Amino acid sequence: MSIALPDTTAHSVLEHARSQAHAADLPYAGSVPPLEAWALVQTGAAVLVDVRSAEERKFVGHVPGSLHVAWATGTALTRNPRFVRELEAKTGKDPVILLLCRSGKRSALAAEAAAKAGFGSVFNVSEGFEGEIDAAGHRGTADGWRFRGLPWIQD
Repeated sequence: MSIALPDTTAHSVLEHARSQAHAADLPYAGSVPPLEAWALVQTGAAVLVDVRSAEERKFVGHVPGSLHVAWATGTALTRNPRFVRELEAKTGKDPVILLLCRSGKRSALAAEAAAKAGFGSVFNVSEGFEGEIDAAGHRGTADGWRFRGLPWIQD
């Protein structure tokens, strides 16, 4: 699935996210919804980095072509103390970076850590890969990358 955004639209998506982040006093550049995030990646305007654990990527699925830098590891989700260094090694600090996790919560924490480390254009992908838990205790029924029908694969 390819969603194209003209350069001016890509710029406006990011500026809108920055404006909302500023208004909410977020410590990182902002949040971008999944559809816009995919369009930014497809046009080369941003790099997508999955911050979920290796186990989540393997057993739940992941976005083709996304980079991987775990924010936390193992079943206990122990915080990765090398996250910022690993992110910089894979992306550098200059590109627009979109961080994706399960629901958008860990990726927001990762975006905050990256921003504090000098990454100027790091954004959270709102809704995450699986979305929020619904009343029945299930994910992926109302929001998230997969719910939106965006590309993903499973090992």
